[in-house]
Amino acid sequence: MRELELELVSKQPGSHAYKKATVERPDIPNVLNREFDVETPNQVWCGDITYIWAQGKWHYLAVVINLYARRVVGWALSEKPDSGLMVKALDVAYEQRGKPQSLLFHSDQGSHDGSRNFRQWLWRHRMRQSMSRRGNCWDNAPMERVFRSLNTEWISTTGT
Repeated sequence: MRELELELVSKQPGSHAYKKATVERPDIPNVLNREFDVETPNQVWCGDITYIWAQGKWHYLAVVINLYARRVVGWALSEKPDSGLMVKALDVAYEQRGKPQSLLFHSDQGSHDGSRNFRQWLWRHRMRQSMSRRGNCWDNAPMERVFRSLNTEWISTTGT
């Protein structure tokens, strides 16, 4: 009742039909395997790219989170969603977090995550790579949660 008096309106996102594909990347296994409880900082990072409507056009945001604290440790913004965008976000995280060693980086099976440029960056920085199973959003659930909050709570639905 009080909500009616204050004219508060709950913002609920619409439902989403998830698709499940069967083609996998056997060269990049799902090492993380939904083990999202991490014991120490800078042990596992997750990353992904989303799009944002702003100033009359689409922009792409790459985000890297530290799975231990579920905090954003790096991000980058661009007008195109390529491997360079994810590398920029990882560069920021890598420098800001003191160049951590023996790190596992987990992502979905986006084309940027399997590109030669991206995989070489991980190799040069001695990071192991893990990829979700194809079409399985639950394998990268912490990143999906960040983007859901971003798109439903933090960014206006009409853009900026």
